[in-house]
Amino acid sequence: MTQSGVGGASAPKGKPAAPGHVLSESVRVAFDALRANWMRTTLAVLGVGIGVGVVVTVAAMVSGIRSEVMEIFEASEPGSFTLMPFDFTNVRISADGSGRPPWWDRPEISNREIRRVQTLPGVAEAVARYEFGATMRYESDWIRGIQWVGNSSGWPTFTGGDFVAGRDFTPAEVAQARGVVVVSEDLAETVFGELDPIGKRVRVNAGRRAANEQFTVIGVFRPIDNLFGEVAGHFAVVPFTAADKRLKARTRWNFMMVQVAPRDGVESSETEDQIVSALRSMRGLGPADENNFAIIRSEQIIDLFNQFTAMFFIVMVALSSIGMLVGGIGVVGIMLISVTERTREIGIRKAIGATRREIKSQFLIEASLLTAAGGAAGLLVGWGASELLATLTPLPARIPIWSVFAALSVAALTGILFGLLPALRASRLDPVDALRYE
Repeated sequence: MTQSGVGGASAPKGKPAAPGHVLSESVRVAFDALRANWMRTTLAVLGVGIGVGVVVTVAAMVSGIRSEVMEIFEASEPGSFTLMPFDFTNVRISADGSGRPPWWDRPEISNREIRRVQTLPGVAEAVARYEFGATMRYESDWIRGIQWVGNSSGWPTFTGGDFVAGRDFTPAEVAQARGVVVVSEDLAETVFGELDPIGKRVRVNAGRRAANEQFTVIGVFRPIDNLFGEVAGHFAVVPFTAADKRLKARTRWNFMMVQVAPRDGVESSETEDQIVSALRSMRGLGPADENNFAIIRSEQIIDLFNQFTAMFFIVMVALSSIGMLVGGIGVVGIMLISVTERTREIGIRKAIGATRREIKSQFLIEASLLTAAGGAAGLLVGWGASELLATLTPLPARIPIWSVFAALSVAALTGILFGLLPALRASRLDPVDALRYE
């Protein structure tokens, strides 16, 4: 029995205790009880802390990834959008897998359409782009695992980064399908080491579709530092015309998209209208025909990404809730044992004037302190995990402020909900029976 709680939290009969005095005494009694049973208190704190730690760690991961994605969009041309054969943010696949989806037979963006878009008065920059697979050989060594991109000139406008050596290919080189290539800084270090890569000739092979073709390195590009730049550090960019004619790299699964930047002083909507009008005319679409192409704004991609991360976060929170449930069950068990062990103490307190409300408040405070300690431990676990991720991986895990409040709120709610049953049981004990308990 905890002797400090026998008379401290209750006032003599006929004199109501001040709320502040009752609260301070209840907190003191709760601390004494938890400290007296430190082993089971520690286990309950761990149960709650694991759930809170998972929530905070997941929030840090999602926040870090989102900040990297937003940084990429901010680095690209503001107000830009993408022209594609179909809107990938709205693609739906039939559940039974039968039949082709409606966007399957849409025509590709042709070179002629790309040139037309580039000449529109509202367009400042229009860069064609598609990705393909290939290998590179320098001297006798073949290098694999390279991200290959076919682009038109001006692509750095939408990429973010700087040339550390050499230059971009020119519109004339694109028109002539010249065999020139720009490599990333990491790829240049891997292939050429300490040698100057500018002017070096490499062999490029896009599989069985073409023979080995010689390309000349004309530039070395350093992308902005971000998570995705770390993942795709080895990349090479060639004129998309050279990828088509020399490497035969373009297939239906390497569809062309065009990134468009509106001209200064021209609204994005006006530029979009010009593109829609030009392409509908070139494709012979009538007034009643739907567009067989799509214009995708940056906001749509961000919304899609937010939906994905929100679903990921919900799933992880649901899984971590299992840990919170286990912790909550531990809180119920500990508090029920505490009520049983302190039955005589409760009887003495009631005999000297403690009300049911005061008894219930004391045990609710004790449960809340237990889960609050678990919440604090979970925050420390989440902070340590996020720092470890940021140090050992390219992921810039950052704990958002809202996750701290959410974690503490969940911990407090757990204490109130799972501490309510033991508190009610303690407050309803008959003082006579409680005094007889041994």
